[in-house]
Amino acid sequence: MPQTPTSFPELVNFFLSFINLLIPLIFAGLFVFLVWKIVDSWVLNAGDETKVKEGKQYAISAVFVFVIMIAAWGIVALLKDTLGA
Repeated sequence: MPQTPTSFPELVNFFLSFINLLIPLIFAGLFVFLVWKIVDSWVLNAGDETKVKEGKQYAISAVFVFVIMIAAWGIVALLKDTLGA
């Protein structure tokens, strides 16, 4: 069991280490979900035009979401370096 933080820098490091564990898990879950939705739309239901259009929307949304998540992860890293944690 991790030791309880006793100072503010230790508390910041505790939360940042938790966030650094959580972000890759969110990336992986989102990636699996989006790959499944795209495969479902473009491969399994290739003849259905509405499903193909839905798959295109998922692909575009996926690019935007991954860019935003990577930017957020970078901002957290920048704050960590700036705060000296």
